[in-house]
Amino acid sequence: MSKSRDLIRAACGALFVAAIAMIAAPLAAGPLGLGRAATADEVAAWNTDIRPDGLGLPAGAGDVTTGEDVFAEKCAACHGDFGEGAGRWPVLAGGRGTLASARPVKTVGSYWPYLSTAYDYIGRTMPFGEAESLTPDEIYGILAYILWLNDIVDDEFELSKENFLSVRMPNEANFFMDDRAAAEAQDFREVCMTACKTDVAITMRAAVLDVTPDVEQ
Repeated sequence: MSKSRDLIRAACGALFVAAIAMIAAPLAAGPLGLGRAATADEVAAWNTDIRPDGLGLPAGAGDVTTGEDVFAEKCAACHGDFGEGAGRWPVLAGGRGTLASARPVKTVGSYWPYLSTAYDYIGRTMPFGEAESLTPDEIYGILAYILWLNDIVDDEFELSKENFLSVRMPNEANFFMDDRAAAEAQDFREVCMTACKTDVAITMRAAVLDVTPDVEQ
């Protein structure tokens, strides 16, 4: 039985090595001759992300008043007239000061660190069922209205590509680069002081151990 098993393993190993060689050979030889380079127009159509530094923002502008009209027509059915959320749809306004509480309310005003995130998300996915149907002017107007709902701008504010980066979100400072490798390095060292175990043994498996507490019927 052992000899048969060894022969099967050897045969499987040889087949695996041969398969890898067949896959790697064309790759090593160069391009496979499949597909074509994307055109400039195709790249532009796919490259729609908006960065926090403003890269990718299109030309356009929209004020709070105009944005309110667009919001009422295309957004309020789900998000409420004032961003309060309709039914169980996301709330867009309020929640400032709740993030450290037992029931944090994460909205554009209370949580999101950059306004570019809101522009990018709205441009890609909204309105629900009609993604990418909004014009840049409409998105700028919607954002101006949402900013006003969150008491970040006044009611005469107009948002545009030119002043976009001047808008600072209230929660921006609470986002920072992951520094756990340095800040928490001391937590990864050995902390045992005395009578430390030299090895760990598994004494029981979850499939055997009955972890469901007894409940009186």
